[in-house]
Amino acid sequence: MSQKESEPNFWSLIGYIKVSPARLNCIKSIGTEYKMPTEISKESKMRISQISNALHDLKEKEIVYCLNEDNVKGRLYQNTKLGLKLLKELEK
Repeated sequence: MSQKESEPNFWSLIGYIKVSPARLNCIKSIGTEYKMPTEISKESKMRISQISNALHDLKEKEIVYCLNEDNVKGRLYQNTKLGLKLLKELEK
């Protein structure tokens, strides 16, 4: 286990993601790609409002980031390096 993964904050973020099916579905759906909220919504069979709220939460925690923040429609989201580390741990 790396030093980063042994930090309490890492495990707090794991819990933060696991407690919300929408947040978990978001990072799993995005994976190593980039996706729009509508794509995540269709894959996870969750309402777009749930996905949008989850993406907002994940963005605040720097787990995902928006590639084209200035666009009103067609925003693309991708997992950060931290998001990918968290996803790797969640998929174990």
